Amino acid sequence: MNGIIRLCCLVVVLLASLSSVAEELPVESFSQLPSHVRPNLSPSGKKLAYIRNFLSPEMAVLTTVDLEKNKTQYIVKSDNEKVKINWFTWANEKTLIVSLRFAGKRYRTDTTETRLLAIDVDGDEAVQRQIAKPKRSKHASQFQDNVVSFLLDDPDHILVALDAEVPNLPDVYKVNIYTKKMTRIYRGKRQIRDWMADRQGNIRLGESLNYKTGKASIQVRIGHDDTWHKMFEYNALEESGITPLGFAKDPNILFYNQYKGDKKALYKIDLTSKESELVFEDENYDVDGSLIYSRKTNDVIGVYHAHSDDGRVYWDDSISKFQKSLNKALSDIDVYLVDFNDDESIYLLYTENDFTPGVYYFGDRKEKTLKPVFDQYPALVPEVLTEHKFVTYTARDGTELEGYLTLPLGVEGPVATILHPHGGPGAREYDGFDYWTSFFANRGYAVFRPNFRGSTGYGYEFAQSQMKGWGLTMQDDLTDAANWLVEQNIALKDKMCIVGASYGGYAAAMAAVKTPDLFKCAISFAGVTDLKELVSTSRRYLNSKFVKKQIGDDSADLKARSPAYHADKVNIPMLFIHGEDDRVVDIVQSEIMVEELEDLDKDVEFIELENGDHYLSIQRNRHTTFKAMDAFLKKHLN
Repeated sequence: MNGIIRLCCLVVVLLASLSSVAEELPVESFSQLPSHVRPNLSPSGKKLAYIRNFLSPEMAVLTTVDLEKNKTQYIVKSDNEKVKINWFTWANEKTLIVSLRFAGKRYRTDTTETRLLAIDVDGDEAVQRQIAKPKRSKHASQFQDNVVSFLLDDPDHILVALDAEVPNLPDVYKVNIYTKKMTRIYRGKRQIRDWMADRQGNIRLGESLNYKTGKASIQVRIGHDDTWHKMFEYNALEESGITPLGFAKDPNILFYNQYKGDKKALYKIDLTSKESELVFEDENYDVDGSLIYSRKTNDVIGVYHAHSDDGRVYWDDSISKFQKSLNKALSDIDVYLVDFNDDESIYLLYTENDFTPGVYYFGDRKEKTLKPVFDQYPALVPEVLTEHKFVTYTARDGTELEGYLTLPLGVEGPVATILHPHGGPGAREYDGFDYWTSFFANRGYAVFRPNFRGSTGYGYEFAQSQMKGWGLTMQDDLTDAANWLVEQNIALKDKMCIVGASYGGYAAAMAAVKTPDLFKCAISFAGVTDLKELVSTSRRYLNSKFVKKQIGDDSADLKARSPAYHADKVNIPMLFIHGEDDRVVDIVQSEIMVEELEDLDKDVEFIELENGDHYLSIQRNRHTTFKAMDAFLKKHLN
């Protein structure tokens, strides 16, 4: 973080210290859904699409604005109760392609389903129709929004992968987004689960996987030959393999991720000569981000990399210079280019830092103008928020671990503290604004978010710690983090609470049984508590063997690492919150442990969120969750 930001932070801290503590904002200031989400420019840059979240009535609305005509249209409305807007993008200047997501059931098994819409926005009223729905099929596809290519040179069509004939073996169809006519251009075969097109819209790559044996391969077409060649082969249950990312403008150049030693690096290969070349590596972290394409040249110009200064690494000089000029102009905040129009004269900019919620700007390079358009959290005041400090601590076995420490403003000495493990566990923490962390810090708590073993981004060996490792070293890393906070005079020993969601919810529950005297309380949102049940349920799905590989398959071991089987060891208050329609972690995972705790007359609260999913997508559920956490923490951390 540059000197200007540090100076601003210092001024804020000094001002806050004069008034003892920062102003406590209403819970709803943090728990409101972002007011504007994922703005997206049309090809010309003359139109803008985004999701707007309304508070009263609670509703998410896909909105378009014609910037020349100053015309706003509300084209899809969702209360987020059953059907949610999953993603959207412009197919051309007049039509949006929109994915919808909803919770479903197939053969009494919980599923997530998607559907695809084409919506015309050039008339007085938006016209929508469902596409990628075969008139006659042997199998109703669960996922109907798998767009393989938007066919830049054919704006009336898109390519969609659908398993309409054989479950989980998708064919590729060319779909007319206006007439809805579908023409199959590739039949699903060779156990190909995913297809990839080149930048010219030709199907060039297929990823095959045998879920029973783990045998996987990357198959490609070279040149205009219809013959498929196995380029890479590996066993996905035993080896890391490769991840194809996309083609260059040259259709014979493929970019992919592969481990170089212990860290992922970015490579490209000439499919004709079979010669590979290292493009970018970071000796300390994985390079695992997606490619960045230029809408102007249709070529790869960089890669997303969280550990670079701008979160991106560009090898296109013009964009790199433009990014540097923006950094200089907006030197007190982090700046990210998020979208361009086709000739890259119009752009969208996203800005944030640890204590400033995201703001989107609309820029015109020809006019040299830049103006704010969307403030994601208008009720939040940066002056009462605080920055995150990057820190390291040492685990009991000598491994150095990283994390982010957030201290409440205007407080000196040890304070009540929240240990906040992330979900996944194949995920990781970053700097930048985080609404959970900001909420806790505004309430006067220090917050520590460690990247414990099992987190991604730190290499193969580090990530592999999660394999049959839940509750073991990964959990010990959290215990060591809590002890480190006390040793560093940051946390009050008798006023620490562990709060986590998803895997973090598992870690919170596990902490209550494995280290029952370390924390004052624990909160689990949408967390796993019974690994045996998790593995058993996975038998209904294709990836059962992969779940067993990750979690384990020995019954006694699974019970030993499942907090629900050790509820008798809990001696602290616990709060469980779970959505009834969660399709990532079933609500039964919370219900099992809550019932055990209630039978033992333990201090436990349980909140079931009506229609709730894994992501707090419904506004009232987000408010309910944050108000419950606020009251629980005030009661037990005082």
